Amino acid sequence: RRRRSRKGLNRRTLPSRSSRISMAALKTLLVALAASQAAAFGVANLRMSAERGLVRIGTRGSPLALAQAHETKRRLGEAFPELAEDGAVEIVTIMTKGDAILDKALSEIGGKGLFTKELDVSLLNKEVDICVHSMKDVPTWLVPGTVLPCNLPREDTRDAFISEKATNIAGLPDGSLVGSASLRRQAQILAINPTLKVVNFRGNVQTRLRKLNEGVVDATLLALAGLNRMDMSHVATSVLEYEEILPAVAQGAIGIQCREDDDMSLKYIAALTCAQTKTAVDCERAFLSTLDGNCRTPIAGQARVLPDGQLFFEGLIATPDGTKLYRFVPPFLRHAIAISSIRSKSKKTPTRPRVFEKKK
Repeated sequence: RRRRSRKGLNRRTLPSRSSRISMAALKTLLVALAASQAAAFGVANLRMSAERGLVRIGTRGSPLALAQAHETKRRLGEAFPELAEDGAVEIVTIMTKGDAILDKALSEIGGKGLFTKELDVSLLNKEVDICVHSMKDVPTWLVPGTVLPCNLPREDTRDAFISEKATNIAGLPDGSLVGSASLRRQAQILAINPTLKVVNFRGNVQTRLRKLNEGVVDATLLALAGLNRMDMSHVATSVLEYEEILPAVAQGAIGIQCREDDDMSLKYIAALTCAQTKTAVDCERAFLSTLDGNCRTPIAGQARVLPDGQLFFEGLIATPDGTKLYRFVPPFLRHAIAISSIRSKSKKTPTRPRVFEKKK
């Protein structure tokens, strides 16, 4: 009886056909409801972005890496007013394997990717929006799904010589210990004086300077760019010109990486790109990639855009012991390199760079 009465009630209470909502009106109502929910979701997302910052910068935790991240943050704030507000840009520190293992040479534990793998993972997992790198630490290949379209204006690319026993490499006493984890530096140091001993010397700038002061080594070489960025250029005994030590590929350049489908981050970092730096760094990395270079091969390379728009490049490849060293240089530098070699002490029988002519 209850069922029949309910059915009867339902039939009696159904609205007339004329009073029913048309399908078009129902569709309009549903679209309006969906738009309202999407707007509310968007507001929630904006609120969440404001709470965590509009841009999260992933970086290593060394003083130099943090200095580079803060430089990026400053430039973003100068380019975009919304990123100049407190909390708009957040710096996220990420420990990499390369930072954790300091008692072995990079060539023994995996090479350059040791300083980027954890940053890549955080970027792909959307834990950060962009990653700031020292370009000389970045492999010539990138993880799929990411791009590196931005280079900030480049710092001085030369190496700094630091020692209390000499003003340059040639002035070091025979048998002196030089601290360096770079095969590029090792090969060029030994080409100047084969009697020197180059020992593994890793850690951040402050750690290396402390070891030098403690007498662990007699001298060391550091990138002048890093010293400049940390306002520590005063610790350099001298600055080594290209004719003496050719810098690493991409030395002195900061690169910014993001996900390839992140339009917002791409817009932000595009405003920071220095076209001349990008051109030079791309040229150097193409040279390194073509030679299939890694941390087991002493390779150096420097490109620069001249005022007239020409791109000049110098490249070097050597054996780790410095006994064979091949170098391509522009014609206007060849005389300077020859003079540099002649000035070296004859008893040290330095290996003179072999100059390759560019084939037509």
